[in-house]
Parts: sequence; structure tokens; C-alpha cells
Amino acid sequence: MTRYEDRFWTSRDGLKLHYRDYAGPDHGEGAGRPPIVCLHGLARNARDFEALAERLSPAWRVLCPEMRGRGESEYARDAATYNPMQYVDDLSALLDELGIARIVAVGTSLGGLMTMILAMLSPGQIAGAVINDVGPWLEPAGLTRIKDYVGQGRSFPTWVHAARALEETQGTAHPGYDLSDWIAMAKRVMTLSSNGRIVFDYDMKIAEPFVGLDVHAQPDLWPGIEALAGKPVLIVRGALSDLLSEETLAGMRARLPDADVVTVPGVGHAPSLSEPEVEAAIDRLLAKVA
Repeated sequence: MTRYEDRFWTSRDGLKLHYRDYAGPDHGEGAGRPPIVCLHGLARNARDFEALAERLSPAWRVLCPEMRGRGESEYARDAATYNPMQYVDDLSALLDELGIARIVAVGTSLGGLMTMILAMLSPGQIAGAVINDVGPWLEPAGLTRIKDYVGQGRSFPTWVHAARALEETQGTAHPGYDLSDWIAMAKRVMTLSSNGRIVFDYDMKIAEPFVGLDVHAQPDLWPGIEALAGKPVLIVRGALSDLLSEETLAGMRARLPDADVVTVPGVGHAPSLSEPEVEAAIDRLLAKVA
């Protein structure tokens, strides 16, 4: 039996967007807490946070929204709206609709960028934050790798074929994975299409804004890190990450000296947040949220 309900909200430009709502406690100490809002990566969806949400939802409400063009959310009419500012606006529409003033943001990759942008635009909405394997500067090599694989539109006859394809492109990030791990990942990031083939669970047009992207010309998101000062913050980095460098992490620590920092050994982009040391750090962070 699942702990969540599938719900939908409408973006300001009229798209029907999906989120999972893990209700959490309806009375007692947990009832007054800000909800945890899990924000997924570029080509991912709400399923990425299933284990985390199941673990935390007995004590916290957990929302797992799917950005436009992912999972059960409607695909955008204009591919130019596949950008972080639009995703933050979509998220804000959801929070407004639900009357939620403050959240604990858990952002992986793109979701971490969204957290930084939200912190810049509305710092009072962030009660705490988990920034997973992303920073205000993205390593060009990692961005190039993402540009090369996103939006390819491949399909596969079986889950084993799908898993092997993931291993080909992401094996260096998860060298400890076996076939069962890759199949589990495939079932998180892919879906069965109407013709019986297994396909990635996102609109291939999310890749269009990357066409012609200069990976060395990036917006200044350091103010988004600085806006988190004084709040409970956890920064997670995969030791093998090609997107968040040790140098950028050091800059984040300098601006957020009170942040908890966990480096996950033997993992690249991005940690799953189910690693024991990360689970313990998330619990420490949540204990600080007022």
C-alpha cells in the first residue's frame, strides 16, 4: 500500500502538472511542520524520491512534484519554457494553491538549482534545504556529458536492455551497481510506452534549450547560496561527481559555514539520498527545522 496520493495542479500558463502527496501526520508534533518538497533532476521524476518519502512521511508531509514534461505532468507547448526559472514559477504556483508559506527543500541537481533560485526570490519560504550534488557553478565537463545524453529518445525491448543502456552512460557514476540496481534505476527513469517499448519518462524536447548552450557561460547563482545563510542546510556531494567540484564545494562551505557537508564515497552524479550517511545527515537537518 502506497503512502501517497496522486494530485495535480495547474501552472500559470495552463499546464496540468502532477505531484505525489505523502500526507504525513494530521495531528501531534509533526502536524505543524513545514512540508518537505523533493525536487528532482533534469531527466527524472517523483519516483526518484520514493524511498526518502516513504521513510520520512510518518513524521513529515512530503510533496514530490514533477516538473513540466516529466512523469505524469503535461508536456510544454513551448520548449523554451523548459528552464529553471519556469520550473520555480510552476513550483510557486503549487505552493500558492496549497497555501504553503515555508518548505524544507530537497533538491537533486536541477532541483538544487531550483532551491537556490527560490532562496534568491523568496528566502523566507526556505525553512531548510538539502542541496544534492550541485552548486552555483557547474563543471563544464559534467554539463557536456548531460548535453550529450539528454533527449536522445531511445527505446528498449526489455528492462534488462534498458538497464544495460543506463549502465553504458552512467556506469562511471555508480561503479558499485549490479544489474538489479540498474533495473531499479531504469524503472524510476523510464516507462512502458503504448507500443510496448520502454522509453524515458520525459519529453525529449527538454533538450532543446541545451542546443547551442555555452557550458562556460553560466548565470551567477552564488547569491542563492548566500540566501540560505542562517538556515539548516545539508550539502551532499558524490566523491566521483563531474558536476560539483571540490573547489565549488569549498566556496559553498565558506559562505555557509554552519552547513552540514557529506561526501559519499564511490558515487558520482548523483547520490540517491538513501545512503546511510546521507540519511543520518537528513535526520540531523530535520531536527534543526523550526
